[in-house]
Amino acid sequence: MTRLLLVGPPGAGKGTQAAILAETYGIPAISTGDIFRSNVVNGTPLGLQVKAIMEAGEYVPDDARAGFLLDGYPRTLDQVNELDRILSIDHAGVDAVVLLEAETDEVVARLLKRAIEQGRIDDTEEVIRHRMDVYAEQTSPIIAVYDKRDLVVRVNALGAVDEVTARIVDALAQRNISAV
Repeated sequence: MTRLLLVGPPGAGKGTQAAILAETYGIPAISTGDIFRSNVVNGTPLGLQVKAIMEAGEYVPDDARAGFLLDGYPRTLDQVNELDRILSIDHAGVDAVVLLEAETDEVVARLLKRAIEQGRIDDTEEVIRHRMDVYAEQTSPIIAVYDKRDLVVRVNALGAVDEVTARIVDALAQRNISAV
């Protein structure tokens, strides 16, 4: 059973890598971003939905028995504690936290390009840089917690998709986490 967290700034390639790693490790990729977007599209009351799922302990679907890759969760120390609590029910824990690292200017350039390609007119450089600041501020405490547990695997997120994937797989293999 492989339980991974995927963390990184907006535009670092988390969504792309999550899909590839899910297949590589034979585990589902669960993206809070996808969940949020789905709730927005369907007009559901997101806060109540997420609370109900978490209280029921059903945030991970049944097909996650072989493990999972969480993309975008946890984002706060309270969520780290809640994830710990839920995993402890099965006497389990997180195996690794893959931290995708990328220079801010490079990520801003990626996101500006994506904004143009996808017609996201609200994604200005100022907005993107603010998101990067918020990410850094909110993620630092979480990374510190997982660093103390020796779970963080830092990976350079810049380069071709297959090169980044290879770096992640190699880094996880050094921790005896093998692909299927």
